[in-house]
Amino acid sequence: MSDDVLSVIPTAPHWQPDQAAADRLLSIVEELAPGLEGGVDVDIDVTWHDKVTVVDCGSNLEWITCPLCAASIDTEWWEDLVEAHVEDGFPTLTIDAPCCGRTTSLDALTYEWPCGFARFEVAIWNPERAWFSDQELATLGEALGHPVAQVRAHI
Repeated sequence: MSDDVLSVIPTAPHWQPDQAAADRLLSIVEELAPGLEGGVDVDIDVTWHDKVTVVDCGSNLEWITCPLCAASIDTEWWEDLVEAHVEDGFPTLTIDAPCCGRTTSLDALTYEWPCGFARFEVAIWNPERAWFSDQELATLGEALGHPVAQVRAHI
């Protein structure tokens, strides 16, 4: 069986909210993703990570490009990199791009579908919606006290 996960993360990978801000965000997320008709609730996980962690889009990932040279980056390279940091997180997001060898950041790469890096995440499992609108993201960011991004994974 497969799952879909819609995650909300701060736009700054190292940023973490306090408990009150996380609670405000969770309250709004619960309103925006109430689950299936008939009262079935979705599962929502709120996680503070000790280190920066990848929040990827799973099998939704179609391609990655370099922000410096616009070349395509092999998704196998990406998968190997993610696998190498599953347990210990990412001590740094700085990389030498495999395409041009120039220094960039993992969060600067262009991902189709979106991926992100975070030390805080709200994950909504099997939501009965596709994406949050720009207005909803702004509202979620205001509640959290920091701008947010979203990542939709299929796993």
